[in-house]
Amino acid sequence: MDKRIKRYLPMTESAFYILLALTEPRHGYGIIKQVGEMTEGRLKLGSGTIYGTLTKMQEDEMITVYADEKRKTIYEITDVGKLILRLEFERLDELHRNKERYKGGFE
Repeated sequence: MDKRIKRYLPMTESAFYILLALTEPRHGYGIIKQVGEMTEGRLKLGSGTIYGTLTKMQEDEMITVYADEKRKTIYEITDVGKLILRLEFERLDELHRNKERYKGGFE
């Protein structure tokens, strides 16, 4: 597990949003669409980025992959993926706390 934590934390914005989009199982296009909605179109994931990241996450057991009844590839977050995402939430919470604490010095 330590290797995966070191490999993913801090997370890239793309990896963060890909995992965050997996609040429910989704196919690749569904992930791209969900990330677009979450970021109000600011982050546009290309197929190379998303499928490369999903392959790496599958190898690291952060997601599972299966085919639905229409034979579409579906991605689902695992407990390992949820743990990594929670650790990233903690890191981002710290960033936010410090931003709030010190931002006055930059105004």
